[in-house]
Amino acid sequence: MSAAKDPAKGRETREKLLDGALRTLTEQGIAKTSARTIAAAAGVNQALVFYHFGSVDELLAAACRYGTEQRVALYRERLAGIGSLSELLAFGREMHEEERDAGHVAVLGQLLAGAQTQPRLAAATAAGLALWVEEIEKVLVRILAGSPLGEFTDAVGLARAVAASFVGLELYEGVDRAGTERALASLEQLSLLVSAVEDLGPLAQRAVRHRLRRSSPRTAR
Repeated sequence: MSAAKDPAKGRETREKLLDGALRTLTEQGIAKTSARTIAAAAGVNQALVFYHFGSVDELLAAACRYGTEQRVALYRERLAGIGSLSELLAFGREMHEEERDAGHVAVLGQLLAGAQTQPRLAAATAAGLALWVEEIEKVLVRILAGSPLGEFTDAVGLARAVAASFVGLELYEGVDRAGTERALASLEQLSLLVSAVEDLGPLAQRAVRHRLRRSSPRTAR
């Protein structure tokens, strides 16, 4: 039975091509990513790239979504257990090291490079990053709910800022590893300041809230 008539065989081939695309991006970079190199990495006929995805761009876009969904699913349980900003930053550092060692930071860099000139890839990369933002937002909403800083913080915007920061640090590390380490350490120091505010007594927390209400544009009349 041909792949066209065998759904299971077709799914298997698609997954091989998706994995092959991600592996090619990691090992050869987007400039050398083609139907031929992806098919070779996947161990299938080059014509199957176009049969299943229509074009290399469509395959790369699908691979971006596929890869991100896998990575987010891998970390979702750990994210659900985070109870403070310091824990979130500690998780970010651990995840950064794991993703770098697994080669996924390299994939992200190649996707972002290609997204500058390929609209379909840009949309897929943005959608992939949105999956991370969604998970980070859930964590921030949860940990800020009981914090005196919660009512003054835009969790949605902060989630995007956190995601963008870690993406930038992942890429920056390639040219300045010491600088990246210092930036991560600074973020951890910031989390300690937030924890100190959260540990204040009720009177001190009310004073902090009052001061923030007076200076916050979100609550200004």
